[in-house]
Amino acid sequence: MENRIDIQICLGSSCFSRGNKRLVKVIEQYLTERNLRHLVYFHGAHCFSSCDQGPLISIDGKEYTGLNEDKVIMILDGIFGKTSSGV
Repeated sequence: MENRIDIQICLGSSCFSRGNKRLVKVIEQYLTERNLRHLVYFHGAHCFSSCDQGPLISIDGKEYTGLNEDKVIMILDGIFGKTSSGV
């Protein structure tokens, strides 16, 4: 796992019910379609204790709050660059 980007998605009940169930699929699809899985350690995490700001993810220790599908894709594009897109 050395040098891989650490992406944690909150699987606490509040974030899960606010949309992280769908965001898991969006992130997995993004990484797979762009052949980025080998660069990332993507995993679930217990509650981040920011329930009122969810759904949220953490990327290399930085939390991103109030997420939806478009925001997650924008964040990932910012990290990996749009040029990595196979679309």
